[in-house]
Amino acid sequence: QLQLVESGGGLVQPGGSLRLSCAASGFTLDYYAIAWFRQAPGKKREGVSCITGSNGSTYYAGSVKGRFTISRDNAKNTVYLQMNSLKPDDTAVYYCAADYRPTQDICNFLVAYDYWGQGTQVTVSS
Repeated sequence: QLQLVESGGGLVQPGGSLRLSCAASGFTLDYYAIAWFRQAPGKKREGVSCITGSNGSTYYAGSVKGRFTISRDNAKNTVYLQMNSLKPDDTAVYYCAADYRPTQDICNFLVAYDYWGQGTQVTVSS
């Protein structure tokens, strides 16, 4: 069974950090573009960051650029999202998604991602 599982969410104070993990089972992430999305209550889902499978190129939404870092460890079949300087506006359910793109050298949030995780809650509050 092909599956993505997110972990690492939780409650953190403003200015704090969290690292989210997205682990794949049933398939290898090597040639997949991976994206992180988030959805806050009452808001549309938005793309946060993505990373290609071919060359590790990354992209960030403007609201998180300079604070979040996406990375991948193909040996562990896992993608990470390091989130620093967290703000209350970052509160949301965070989802990872995978799209098979072996030759893609630029990722984006507009393609139809094939696989999705169940989400992990991130709450930034004092």
